[in-house]
Amino acid sequence: MRCVMFRKPLTGLPRLGAGAAGGVLAAAAGLAAGQLAAGLTGPLGSPVVAAGNAAISLTPVPVKEFAIAHFGSHDKDALIAGIVVVIALCAMLAGIIAMRRLRYGLAVLAVFAVAGVAAAVTRPQASAADAAPALAGTAVAGAALALLARAAGRAFPRRGREPGTALEAGGTAADGGAAGEDAPGEDHVSGRAGHAVTSAGPARRRLLLAGAGVAAFAAAGGAGGQALLGRFSVTALRSRIKLPAAAVPAPPLPAGTRLAVPGITPFFTPNSAFYRVDIDLVLPQVPPDTWTLLIDGMVTRPLQLTFGELLRMPLTEADITLVCVSNQVGGPYAGNARWLGVPLARLLRRAGIRGGADQVLSAGADGMTISTPLQAILDGRDALVAVGMNGQPLPVAHGFPARMVVPGLYGYVSATKWVTRLTVTTFAARRAYWTQRGYAARAPVKTESRIDVPRPLARIPAGAVTVAGVAWAPARGIAAVEVSADGGPWHEARLAAADGTDTWRQWMWTWDASPGLHQLRVRATDSAGATQTPAEANPFPDGASGWDSVVVTVT
Repeated sequence: MRCVMFRKPLTGLPRLGAGAAGGVLAAAAGLAAGQLAAGLTGPLGSPVVAAGNAAISLTPVPVKEFAIAHFGSHDKDALIAGIVVVIALCAMLAGIIAMRRLRYGLAVLAVFAVAGVAAAVTRPQASAADAAPALAGTAVAGAALALLARAAGRAFPRRGREPGTALEAGGTAADGGAAGEDAPGEDHVSGRAGHAVTSAGPARRRLLLAGAGVAAFAAAGGAGGQALLGRFSVTALRSRIKLPAAAVPAPPLPAGTRLAVPGITPFFTPNSAFYRVDIDLVLPQVPPDTWTLLIDGMVTRPLQLTFGELLRMPLTEADITLVCVSNQVGGPYAGNARWLGVPLARLLRRAGIRGGADQVLSAGADGMTISTPLQAILDGRDALVAVGMNGQPLPVAHGFPARMVVPGLYGYVSATKWVTRLTVTTFAARRAYWTQRGYAARAPVKTESRIDVPRPLARIPAGAVTVAGVAWAPARGIAAVEVSADGGPWHEARLAAADGTDTWRQWMWTWDASPGLHQLRVRATDSAGATQTPAEANPFPDGASGWDSVVVTVT
């Protein structure tokens, strides 16, 4: 009796484990097959990418802001990891169900197939071919699940009956002898434990071989699919671009623009360190020889320009600080670069702007739409269709081959990457991606400042301590920065020289620090006389506000 009672849990748990493992392996094989198919049809059809893009589109704004605030530039990695975990858990469930009823396990995969196809074909600019990766992946996953479920059913038969029942005699019809309940091959099991183990040995070896084969296919298919996806990359094409010299170069930086303070934000942000916030899990790969920019809508002469035509126009160089609306007070989503491009106002005037227009609705190759106030483009600021960044062609992550840059506006209303279309229209007639989700239609960058040195929770020696950072109010400029210690009086900081009104300014203040725990706060005043507000606000709907502060320990 002890043998029978001991044997049941030992049989049930391995059976469930084999089913769960089989489900995960089948899912891995399906994802690999989908990746291979995406290597032929395009990266956006990859099942994980399609699911991720659909999740981004359906995610409420507060959840997006939470992800950006807590995961930063790794928000997309976190999303991919979450999708993979969900797929793995559902695959385990499908595998366990398949051990009981194979068709039910396959039904779980069918649900994923429908969701995958829907995610792939409903994105902007999708085609019917984008459904192929999801369909191929589901077919392979289903075949792998059937193979592994049958093998696991033979290796770990159910032990629901005592010796001497119909099961021992080979009568499996009443118990569903097909794979998915009591699988074929387990009707030879004897009531003697020793004989059962001996009989199960070959079946378990076959299960291991089947699992190893499916795992090998998943690894090879995934690697092969990744290699095929490399043919969509435009990195090599970008490396061959030679940017012409600017017809209107940026003025030399004034002396004293950079302060010699270790740890302060550099005046120019290197391309590799420039912040990136967008909705794209896979960067759009737009060949410059096929790229065009269409200017239409409320214009008298619609234009369509090629990349070559754009480069042959007189180019303007300008230093401009960009800021993301998702930037928290004191956050990292701001960067300063030297941009090269064609003045946007010149292009619009060439197309002929009709009366009544007040918006330019721009669209990118990724389907993103952004609405920009027309007046902000025509008022004389250096609004550009940019092709260069810090002396190089735009990095792919920052919009190669061309993007919009408009000083003084948050990126979601000004900085369309991979831009392909500019439609002159009205705010009443058209709404862009983020304004449809409740963000403000007009969003000038708020006057902001940040403490870079000392870092939060730093331990520093008593005496003269340098407090330093950056402040920005693009299109208005920074006139003053003040620092306060422990809620005391405000002290004016020393400002670095200004490089126009469109860039941030470095600042520093020397603090006579005494031992203890202290809080430092900073505020800025722009050239229009507006001082940074202490009122705290979240990024939604038109940018964060408040004073940046750090707490330090002086020893």
